[in-house]
Amino acid sequence: MSVPALPKWRSVLAVVAHPDDESFGLGAVLSSFIDAGARVAVLCLTHGEASTLHGVEGDLTDIRAAELRAAADALGVEEVELMDFPDGGLASMPLEELAAAVGMVATRRHVDGLLGFDLSGVTGHPDHTAATRAAMAAAERLGLPVLGWTLPFDVGQQLTEEFGAAFVGHAHAEIDLRVTVSRQRQLTAVACHPSQALPGSVLWRRLELLGDREYLRLLRSA
Repeated sequence: MSVPALPKWRSVLAVVAHPDDESFGLGAVLSSFIDAGARVAVLCLTHGEASTLHGVEGDLTDIRAAELRAAADALGVEEVELMDFPDGGLASMPLEELAAAVGMVATRRHVDGLLGFDLSGVTGHPDHTAATRAAMAAAERLGLPVLGWTLPFDVGQQLTEEFGAAFVGHAHAEIDLRVTVSRQRQLTAVACHPSQALPGSVLWRRLELLGDREYLRLLRSA
C-alpha cells in the first residue's frame, strides 16, 4: 500500500485544546512537518487547569504552561500561543470567538494549513472537538486546508476495550494520509509533561499500537 506524504506546507498552525495535546497527540506529525522544512506554531486554547492529574507541586496553570513551552522547544516548534479559554468549557464558548482567535494567529503567521484533532475529538473530549471546530471555522474564512489527526478503528476499539475510554477511530477507507513517523522528538516532548505523562497511562499503549505510523483525515480542502 502506498503511503501518501504530508502536504508540502511551508507554515503550519496546530490548534489544540490542552497543553500536552501538541505532544501526546500531534507530536510525531509536527516533527514530520518540521523535518520536511515547515515552520510550525502551536495555538493552545486553554491552560489545562481542570486536569485531574498532578504529578508535581505548584499551581497547575503555571506548571502546564511551562511544560508546553518546554515540549514545543523539544519538538522544534517556532512559536506557542497559550490562551485563557476555559478548560472543560470550550464547547460552551461562542464558535465565532474561538475561530477569531485561531484566525488571528493563522493570518499573522501566513500559514498554508491547519492541523488539529479529528472532529470526533479522538478521545471523545468535547474540548478537542470544539478546538477543531474553531480551526475549521477559521479555515473556512481564510480558504485554508485542515488536517485532522485520527486513529484507525481497530486501534481506537482496542484502547476503548483496555482502558474504558471513549476513543473514536475511523475505517481505513475514511483515512486520507498514513504517515511513517519518527517518535524520537515526540517522546522527548512527552517527557516535558511530567504532570500528565503518568506511568501506565493510555498514552503509552496508544503509541505502542500505532508503532511508526500516524493517521490523518483531510477535514477541509484549500
